[in-house]
Amino acid sequence: MIPKSPFGRTGHTSPRTIFGAAALWSVTQAEADRVLDTLLAYGVNHIDTAASYGDSELHVGPWMDRHRNDFFLATKTLERTYQKAREEIHRSLERLRTDHVDLLQLHFLVDPEEWQVAMGPGGALQAALEARDQGLTRFIGVTGHEVAVAARHIQSLERFDFDSVLLPYNYPLMQNPHYVADFEALLAVCRERNVAVQTIKGLARGPWGDQPKTRTTWYQPLEDQADIDRAVGFVLGRPGIFLNTAGDIDLLPKILDAASRFAAAPGDGEMAAMMAKQGMTPLFV
Repeated sequence: MIPKSPFGRTGHTSPRTIFGAAALWSVTQAEADRVLDTLLAYGVNHIDTAASYGDSELHVGPWMDRHRNDFFLATKTLERTYQKAREEIHRSLERLRTDHVDLLQLHFLVDPEEWQVAMGPGGALQAALEARDQGLTRFIGVTGHEVAVAARHIQSLERFDFDSVLLPYNYPLMQNPHYVADFEALLAVCRERNVAVQTIKGLARGPWGDQPKTRTTWYQPLEDQADIDRAVGFVLGRPGIFLNTAGDIDLLPKILDAASRFAAAPGDGEMAAMMAKQGMTPLFV
């Protein structure tokens, strides 16, 4: 079974590997239901989806008819203004077939101008606060990509006391001293405030470039089980953070298997050797 840990100050105990439901973007409901069976088999009780993840919410919705009390359910809004975010939040609840989510996140909030809109008067944060006041969500988080995200999350936490953050974390990216400094600073703030830290792109090998896309992830992922074991181990070897699984249903069992067998983080030499052998490159520079 996958080890579990308190998800920040929410009172929920989540598996160290959270199901990244972007994997359900364009699958059939039958394929999605097989994913549900896999989650239940591994004891995964936390689902992270988004309004912008294709048909993901629509596929999760039927699960909620039977298993709403079994999962900590999170979604995201990519809208920046109060009115549009409010509309998207209510649409997500309809698609998810529930009267509330556990975590509502402001999605990909990195761009300075978008940040000012979302966090200011009449912004998406106001819609999230309204949703919390109305019992439509229990907690509010913020997510993002790119090298600037950790610093932006610190800025967001200075403006509002978010319950969770989400950002990239993998071995190639953590070779960037600038990102490392910002990531460590963010982690210190989150530890002090007991804010949950979710990480993404753990299996990233690099951009697709000219390679044919053989997976539904927007980056080229590691695929060999031994490499996945190392990548998952690198993330889980860092106390206090969670790994959101990759956006491909066929990679999911390999990731959960690696997490269930996790014992210790691989050494730096082992990770460096894998990075060289696989030609791994950072997604964000």
